[in-house]
Amino acid sequence: MSKDGDEERLPQVLYSCNTDIKRESEKFLSQHAFTHIFEGSLAIDTGADRQTYQAGDTLLVKRNQLVRSVKYPGASGQMRSITVFFSQERLRDFALTDVPKAVNPYTGKSIVQLRRDPLYAAYAASLVPYESNASQSLEAITVLKTHEAVLLLVQLDPAVKQMLFDFSEPGKIDLEAYMKQHFTFNVELKRFAYLTGRSVATFKRDFEKVFHMSPSRWLLQKRLQEAHYQIKEKGRRPSDVYLEVGFEDLSHFSFAFKKTYGVAPSLV
Repeated sequence: MSKDGDEERLPQVLYSCNTDIKRESEKFLSQHAFTHIFEGSLAIDTGADRQTYQAGDTLLVKRNQLVRSVKYPGASGQMRSITVFFSQERLRDFALTDVPKAVNPYTGKSIVQLRRDPLYAAYAASLVPYESNASQSLEAITVLKTHEAVLLLVQLDPAVKQMLFDFSEPGKIDLEAYMKQHFTFNVELKRFAYLTGRSVATFKRDFEKVFHMSPSRWLLQKRLQEAHYQIKEKGRRPSDVYLEVGFEDLSHFSFAFKKTYGVAPSLV
């Protein structure tokens, strides 16, 4: 998963193969994602929840949320998975012909573990040869394979239709609760604003009313407090903590930590 940006440029199908434990950076997921794990395991943190999924698991991850993940190789020494992203445009096209009525706004889990069905596994395996020929012009086939995935989902796990075909944008939610769950995600303020149903200006104004300080100052304090707790109380190393709490590099984290607590994080 790539770092947050102005506009997502997601490939429609993404094959991943890792031989080392790989921690992915924070990502604003703008599209629903269908993921099947061939080998190894995948830990996903959404701020509100953290779960680890194993080889053979198939997941549907809801759009419009912040996610981070860690990939762990299996017994073979590899972690292999494949992900299909569903654009809103293609889901709308599907809904015009295959969804008989409008669905209610989705309020369920942000990650749904789908049933273990051989059809999901066979579908995921069928995508791998196309990914190895990604340089070729396969757009028409990609559209068909994406359509196939949606058909499988609505047939095998019909409850996910509410997630797939909810085209509404995030509404205004409790700012305090959301930020306390997601402060460790290192994304731009505009993402926090969007996900809490606000413009950037309204987000900043509401934030100062709730927390009595600017978002940037509060985020820095909150991340440092969490880092201090993890290092002092949990005995963890600064190099294992700084990314988890929302800092981009160790030197910046060490400087901010010493400035706040008067001692280097390695000496706590």
